[in-house]
Amino acid sequence: MTTTPSPTATRQHTVVDSPYGPLTLVATDGVLAGLYMTGQRHRPPEETFGEPDPRPFTEAMSQLDAYFAGELRAFDLPLRLDGTPFQRSVWAQLQLIPYGETRSYGELAENLGKPGASRAVGLANGKNPVGIIVPCHRVIGASGSLTGYGGGLDRKQRLLAFENGTEDATPALF
Repeated sequence: MTTTPSPTATRQHTVVDSPYGPLTLVATDGVLAGLYMTGQRHRPPEETFGEPDPRPFTEAMSQLDAYFAGELRAFDLPLRLDGTPFQRSVWAQLQLIPYGETRSYGELAENLGKPGASRAVGLANGKNPVGIIVPCHRVIGASGSLTGYGGGLDRKQRLLAFENGTEDATPALF
């Protein structure tokens, strides 16, 4: 069963600048439910983002600023993660990957008690609605290779390099 916002849910959005291009933040009933990059796969249509209103995002914007300044390593925000129970379990595992570290899809599958489900983990990872905050960029292939990222492999590589201290979070054009 997939959870989705009810038809009566209130939706708001705002766009913020980041070193990795504009980020669209989306809230459902005042709770962060989406963070989308320009050109991202699985990005919902903009007409579903709701009214422009930055008010629900004050804390998220503050924490994103601190993260990109290198001052924050883990986000502490209320999130509304709409997805299947399996997707939500994968997204919970993503939040356990420490800043600057990576895990393979297979390791996450093992942690979930589902060895052999690395492909399903990858699919759930790709549907993560709040990338960066739920750090799906920290998941790599079994060989250590960079594989799949809804925001593009270049952004994934840059986010990992930033977290490892080998790249500054400097503005880039995307």
